[in-house]
Amino acid sequence: MLLQVPTIARNTLTESLRQPIFLVLVLVCGVLQVLSTWAAGFSMGYSDETSEVTGDNKLLFDVGLATVFVCGMLLTAFIATSALSREIENKTVLTVVSKPVGRSSLVLGKFAGLAGAIAIAVVTMLIFLLFGLRHEVMSTAADELDGPVIIFSLIALLLSLGIAAWTNFFYGWSFPQIASILLLPAMALAYVLVLAVGKKWQWQPLTTDLKPQVMLACAAMLCSMFVLTAIATAASTRLGQVLTIVVCSGVFVFGLLSNYLIGRHAFLGTPIAVIKEASPDRIDMEPFTSTRDIYHVVLDAEPDEPFRPGSSFFYGSTPGGLDTAVPDFPPFTGDISNTAELDGPDTPGRIIVTKSAAAGTELDVRHAGREPIALARPPRPGDYVFRQHPRVAPVALALWSVIPNMQDFWLLDAITQNAPIPLSHLGLVILYTVFQSGAFLCVAIVLFQKRDVG
Repeated sequence: MLLQVPTIARNTLTESLRQPIFLVLVLVCGVLQVLSTWAAGFSMGYSDETSEVTGDNKLLFDVGLATVFVCGMLLTAFIATSALSREIENKTVLTVVSKPVGRSSLVLGKFAGLAGAIAIAVVTMLIFLLFGLRHEVMSTAADELDGPVIIFSLIALLLSLGIAAWTNFFYGWSFPQIASILLLPAMALAYVLVLAVGKKWQWQPLTTDLKPQVMLACAAMLCSMFVLTAIATAASTRLGQVLTIVVCSGVFVFGLLSNYLIGRHAFLGTPIAVIKEASPDRIDMEPFTSTRDIYHVVLDAEPDEPFRPGSSFFYGSTPGGLDTAVPDFPPFTGDISNTAELDGPDTPGRIIVTKSAAAGTELDVRHAGREPIALARPPRPGDYVFRQHPRVAPVALALWSVIPNMQDFWLLDAITQNAPIPLSHLGLVILYTVFQSGAFLCVAIVLFQKRDVG
């Protein structure tokens, strides 16, 4: 199996690169990136100069990344059906499975080859996007063109297509394959030269126009293509080209909407406000792990119904209550001024409000009870506040977990809102990609085991 999978993957990669649709979609994406620099000028202003993408370029990045997303999804569906579904329909796959080659090896090899082809295409598309971001939006006709971007990208493009045409004419090599293979390194080298040369043709450090956060967002988007490749592989084991494209498009769209359609119903928490400030009453109360510890909390807005002394207090970092820091506990029904009822031997641990001021925006929150409750952490700014512990809907949570969540790969909002993306988050995205791809590959193997290919 260790020898069969790479061989099948290499053949699948070669066949995928030879598909005319492969080169067509890559070039179409590049043309659309060029058009976006002219069409994305809406004078949104430059309100945040600290962000890597500001003003009209936020819309340029949004449109450009969405273009790569859609083109990559369509390309995944097209080449997956060409690599597996069409071979099943034409009975050519019979020549492989009739030999001592396991069907699981065939599926894994096909996926590996498709994933390699998708990586070549999507990375090339993303380099087109990076060229567009460096050039920036042309808001008016008086804006100057970015000479290095235009010259270096055109040289890389024409050189790749020219060599592919020459080898096709004289040696009979596949034009789409050679062009696609040459485009990636040529465009990558052109982008490095663009980073080294400023808009006025002056030498500059490579880091001057390099956008690390944009790179992380592009890497996360590339991960989504691998998940879609696994889905297309599974669908193509039983469906034809049209239905495979429909399935991939449906998963793509539904994955973008899963947070709204399913995710918001998985955790039934209703946030009241967001914590603006949080500080302990004394320095020794900072851990908030002992009974009688008190925190002073300031909310960002006045709640619709003010907190009263004795009200339960829950908080967490997500509006749905996914990771609530406070476990569930029964509400307090006694006298808040009676210490024996607050910390008596029969009083369970809980977090309650002991004081409310300024129309309910300034609170004193107390750790009460005979034994301390198991808190994940003390309250902190940015936490969402709840009156009741968020409930979990098991069915919605299961569906939300199974369906690929495309919003996890869409990090555009973090960049446009100047929220730094940590490397640890990209690590989680990669781990999510591995598990989702592995799950759909298991489905593909199960579907293909009993498929009649004779």
